Amino acid sequence: MPTDNHDLGKNAVGNTTPASDLQDGNPGYELTDVHVSGVVVFLAGLLGFVFIFFIFCFIMGRGINHLFLQEDGAANKWVASTAQEHAAKERENLASNPTIEQKDFDHMTSVFPTPRLDVDDGNQGTADLHAREDLLLMHYSEIEGQSGAVRIPIDRAMELIVQRGLPVNTAAEPTTLMAGDSKPTVHAPLTSGFARTGYELETIEAREQRLSFKKATEETHAALVPQQ
Repeated sequence: MPTDNHDLGKNAVGNTTPASDLQDGNPGYELTDVHVSGVVVFLAGLLGFVFIFFIFCFIMGRGINHLFLQEDGAANKWVASTAQEHAAKERENLASNPTIEQKDFDHMTSVFPTPRLDVDDGNQGTADLHAREDLLLMHYSEIEGQSGAVRIPIDRAMELIVQRGLPVNTAAEPTTLMAGDSKPTVHAPLTSGFARTGYELETIEAREQRLSFKKATEETHAALVPQQ
């Protein structure tokens, strides 16, 4: 009757001798303990090798970085000095960190080579363009390259045109109207044709609110000072 190893050392049913496939002199288990010292030496050697490999990689990396810095210089060397000087001046004025960061960003974008991408979808660029146009259209200014020539505000120019009138070409022949035609008339436009963006309107409103708040604060302070 076939047997397996589960009945080793036991009497098989129907047999008088125990079923066993063990060889002579082998009891079927370890006769010696595990060599703990050998395992400890192996683990210690493995840890030592990993540590030495880490030190080697660290030294190698520092050496490579040092060579790169000597060859190429610092990554931000073209703005580091000016940015530090600008930040030092702002800190002397006790400016906030966001203000310093914005100043540094503005300086970096001003010296960065063109073409540059818009960082605010062109809102600030459009507002700056309209601000420059307002300076030319609403204030007196000298015209470059023309000595004695002065640019006047557009409102004043319109007043002068109304007072003096436009030159009329008296030599022009009258236009003959065709059948069904009528003499054209000039009407004043409904709008000036200029519209500010939503970003500009929000900026103007915020500026007016700050100015009104500052004015109210000054008036309140001036009213309270005599009472003290």
